[in-house]
Amino acid sequence: DKVLDELTLDAVARYIKSGKCKNIICMVGAGISTSAGIPDFRSPGTGLYANLRKYDLPYPEAIFQIDYFKKHPEPFFALAKELYPGQFKPTICHYFMKLLKDKGHLRRCYTQNIDTLERVAGLEGEDLIEAHGTFYTSHCVSFCCRKEYNLDWMKDKIFSDDIPRCDKCNSLVKPDIVFFGENLPVRFFTSMKMDFPCCDLLIVMGTSLQVQPFAGQVSHHPSINHFLSLSTLFFYKAYRDVAHISTCDEGCLALAELLGWKVRGNEANVTTAVIQTQYTITVSLIGVITVSNELIFDSMFLLY
Repeated sequence: DKVLDELTLDAVARYIKSGKCKNIICMVGAGISTSAGIPDFRSPGTGLYANLRKYDLPYPEAIFQIDYFKKHPEPFFALAKELYPGQFKPTICHYFMKLLKDKGHLRRCYTQNIDTLERVAGLEGEDLIEAHGTFYTSHCVSFCCRKEYNLDWMKDKIFSDDIPRCDKCNSLVKPDIVFFGENLPVRFFTSMKMDFPCCDLLIVMGTSLQVQPFAGQVSHHPSINHFLSLSTLFFYKAYRDVAHISTCDEGCLALAELLGWKVRGNEANVTTAVIQTQYTITVSLIGVITVSNELIFDSMFLLY
């Protein structure tokens, strides 16, 4: 059945207001936090990977690889001190997702982020899947021990410049964020199987969908049939139905205005993203993403 009467953002808003769009899934990445002052990963010159030279890494991604961490934990904990949760405030995108929850439309938010800003904005528990883990808990890396430590314990270690070690076995203690070489939480996969078959609208924000297996879930679920994309750019080549040009926060504000909603935080400067560039918001009726631009960034917002 035809759901959108025209391929515009206005039509998406009408669809949400129609009462037929009851299960919205959000998939988000680093790009939704750039306007909070947190760098994304891949933006040339300003992204996290472009600014890691001071840590003398063999290659940028090594800072998040478990084997490298076990031998050289110092770079990660130095970076963790710079990016530690609690130093930044949620963006308009975060509060827009909270508004989706409050209005009864949000099925679940799947985040790649470890900054915990989704929690600060009011998403937690069943609302949230932290696919790449969280700073809220930490564990000893020894398989024979795995003692758990809380947020305050880890924060004290990081800000005192101590390398966190287990008081039981003296192995390293790592925040429960997912490094390259580690598995995603089981809950990510079990929830995906439950959520995607009943998804009415998929919103993808702030991620270039380059990191697997998070990225692959979109193409693995053909039952998704409605897609809107807001991002500073996207280079995944596929069919595109509706395009809207804006920044992430501005895109959320535009959709909220069409819905007649007021987003908390809209008094903030929505043009403070790390890179100011045009990007495409896409709505796809066949569950395939297409957002294109001249550059490759993580700051994007997609609605499926």
